[in-house]
Amino acid sequence: MCLMYFFFFFIFSLILFVSSLMFLLMDLSIIIEMNLFSINTSSVEMVLLLDWMSLMFMSFVLYISSMVIYYSKEYMYGDLSLNRFILLVVMFVVSMMLLIISPNLISILLGWDGLGLVSYCLVIYYQNIKSYNAGMLTALTNRIGDVALLMSIAWMLNYGSWNFIFYLEFMKMDFSMQLISFLVVLAAMTKSAQIPFSSWLPAAMAAPTPVSSLVHSSTLVTAGVYLLIRFNLALSCNLMMILLLVGTMTMFMAGLGANFEFDLKKIIALSTLSQLGLMVSILSLGEINLTFFHLLSHALFKATLFMCAGCMIHSFNNCQDIRYMGGLIKFMPLTCCIFNISNLSLCGIPFLSGFYSKDLILEILSMNYLNMFIYLMYFISTGLTVSYSFRLVYYSMIGNFNFISINCLLDHGKVMISSMLGLIFLVIMGGSMLSWLIFPTPIFICLPFVMKIMALIVTMLGMILGMEFSYFSLSYDLKSFKFMNFSYFFSLMWNLPIISTFCMNYYFTNLGKLYYLKIDQGWSEYYGSQNLFKNFMNSSKFFQLLFFNNIKIFFLLLVMYLMVLMLFLF
Repeated sequence: MCLMYFFFFFIFSLILFVSSLMFLLMDLSIIIEMNLFSINTSSVEMVLLLDWMSLMFMSFVLYISSMVIYYSKEYMYGDLSLNRFILLVVMFVVSMMLLIISPNLISILLGWDGLGLVSYCLVIYYQNIKSYNAGMLTALTNRIGDVALLMSIAWMLNYGSWNFIFYLEFMKMDFSMQLISFLVVLAAMTKSAQIPFSSWLPAAMAAPTPVSSLVHSSTLVTAGVYLLIRFNLALSCNLMMILLLVGTMTMFMAGLGANFEFDLKKIIALSTLSQLGLMVSILSLGEINLTFFHLLSHALFKATLFMCAGCMIHSFNNCQDIRYMGGLIKFMPLTCCIFNISNLSLCGIPFLSGFYSKDLILEILSMNYLNMFIYLMYFISTGLTVSYSFRLVYYSMIGNFNFISINCLLDHGKVMISSMLGLIFLVIMGGSMLSWLIFPTPIFICLPFVMKIMALIVTMLGMILGMEFSYFSLSYDLKSFKFMNFSYFFSLMWNLPIISTFCMNYYFTNLGKLYYLKIDQGWSEYYGSQNLFKNFMNSSKFFQLLFFNNIKIFFLLLVMYLMVLMLFLF
């Protein structure tokens, strides 16, 4: 089954990529409307939008999915429910396809809810209490966005059709469209895990690593960004400013949190959160093509990073703590090589795929007339990205090996290695290829020399900071109370998981407990059901006494009747 879906997705992704190039060259955009059924005058239609953006995104999603499914063949080897797992991944990809090609809010909701439902099933795939909690947090946070989308569907009734693509620009100043755009932004913030809905994304790491590789690169988390790309014409200036602030703060918070985290998968998840913040904030500046460009290049290196992390976790007997790793370059040279290339691409090291989008984003931001806060947050967050990447490299590649002496660390698994090699060439060359395709005319950016090389300076500073931070955290007494509090606050993402779980649940469950004790089991029970039960029981006992002693009672009444008669007659 794995090989069948791998070949199908791989071939289909190539076809879609060639088609997207054709559409891009010819500047084509096709809308296909299929009338499913009509009742009286109301017709229910399935609408598909095919343009270069949707076709290219679909080709990337299918290519990454094909590699992930091939990778799962070995990673999930021996799993009793492998076929179920593969079918869940396929359902996930199909939901994403439906979301990508829909210019209609109803069909978008089908894909959107499909992603939410299947992601819940995949997060709780390993059945334990941690997975259930993580799955519930993921599902409930995403439900907020689903409700916002349902409300926007209701408001779209004012226009007589759910094909939002027709109304975005010329109905921009209408109150209904402003409300719809606000609801869509709320939905996108929950799906793309922006502040204050960020806590579910690291929790979703409870899913198997191939799922993390797919979810955190090109499918679930990018759905919100893609929806905003489609709705960009309807977004007002105020909404854009809110998005810019939220995206920038998310990027900063995730970058800071990743520097204090020790779980390998959570570090990469926080890195995804940081890049999502970057995408949302650059989108709010109106740079749609640039957001899409970064979305695609990020999908490539993030999927590869998760695959490498999966190989390491597999070799380390399911241990994910980076403090146990170290010196892996000696044991797993090929995996470490791929891991390093992906990490450097994430940092924006020149001429890897991440560089072309990140450098362009930072230079375009420097050209814009924005305040100092946003400028500083962007460059500090970029420095933090490099910092946690090099911290991760130090702990896994350079530092001392701290795992058990009897181990089996090697580049085993030809299938896993080959699926990573299938992505690594695109991680190296994909950025330049995409920049030539998406921006056929070169973008001329005129900046002072210091601002021009600011991205490079910040990268170098981040690299030094990451290495120094690693040395410091190893030499410093980690059991120090102050340092532990400091570390917990940042690694818990400014206490967002506590806010989104305890603050949402504690008071309501406590109220429920009080209601249960005082009302349900209290006076309501005493005067209500329990009282009725006692009355019925007493009356039934009385009637039972009568039925059991009916002859005695009859004779007793007869004697009493005779005595009364005798009294009155004599």
